[in-house]
Amino acid sequence: MSNELSYPKTSVSKVNRYNNRAHYDTTTIHQIINSTPVLHVSFLTPSNPKDPTSPPLPTILPMIGQMGSFTHPSADESEPLDCYLHGYVSSRLMNLSRANPSIPICIAATKLDGLVLSLTPNSHSYNYRSAVLHGSASLVEDVEEKLYAMRLVTESVVPGRWEGTRIPPDETELTSTSVLRVKVSSASAKVRAAGPGDERKDVENEEVTGRVWTGVVPVWENFGEPVPGGEGVGGVAPGYVREFVEGWNMRERGYAEGVAGKVYGS
Repeated sequence: MSNELSYPKTSVSKVNRYNNRAHYDTTTIHQIINSTPVLHVSFLTPSNPKDPTSPPLPTILPMIGQMGSFTHPSADESEPLDCYLHGYVSSRLMNLSRANPSIPICIAATKLDGLVLSLTPNSHSYNYRSAVLHGSASLVEDVEEKLYAMRLVTESVVPGRWEGTRIPPDETELTSTSVLRVKVSSASAKVRAAGPGDERKDVENEEVTGRVWTGVVPVWENFGEPVPGGEGVGGVAPGYVREFVEGWNMRERGYAEGVAGKVYGS
């Protein structure tokens, strides 16, 4: 029996359509969140900021975030983690968080892994990995936890970058940056990782199978060669930057090409 931790299935997190693609384990969900450069964060704001009683307006913002645990910093992606989001101190979400100690929030992440070209338009699809978190967001007030989150987010951009810069952040930088800690109450992931899947009526139609090309066009995020610029030392990028770029590109390409060759339904 597996000891893998999973999030509870709730009315908002349970996957209904293609539920065979659903995942509730912490490892799958946290890995998707942590490998998605831009998260989409949803919350409600008053439609008229000057009138708190005005009807709420759904708002979605692109943000940088990362899963982590301040109380157990060595915890890996299989363990219970919070999601840390950081942004400018006067941004809409941060202003809202100062007025509300706990904000209901939803975070979505999606990675596109392939264009799935099938026999009919209706059977076309994508290979993808997606995750959705539901929880409550609170402003981080403790300076040590704030620094932990800032380092966590920086290291999610390029591992090793925190130590490769001028640190620690000065008082102005700490004051101008706000951090939210999202306590996750429920979450789910949905993954498609296979070749085309067509209905039997089309698969058995030789006129269709004899003229329609089917397959997968793999898609992956690919980082280019680092280009020196700005006021830094210049020249060739440090080894930790080059190693990250090479490792990321190899891993993302390998995954996209690997799942493209899988038989649908196997």
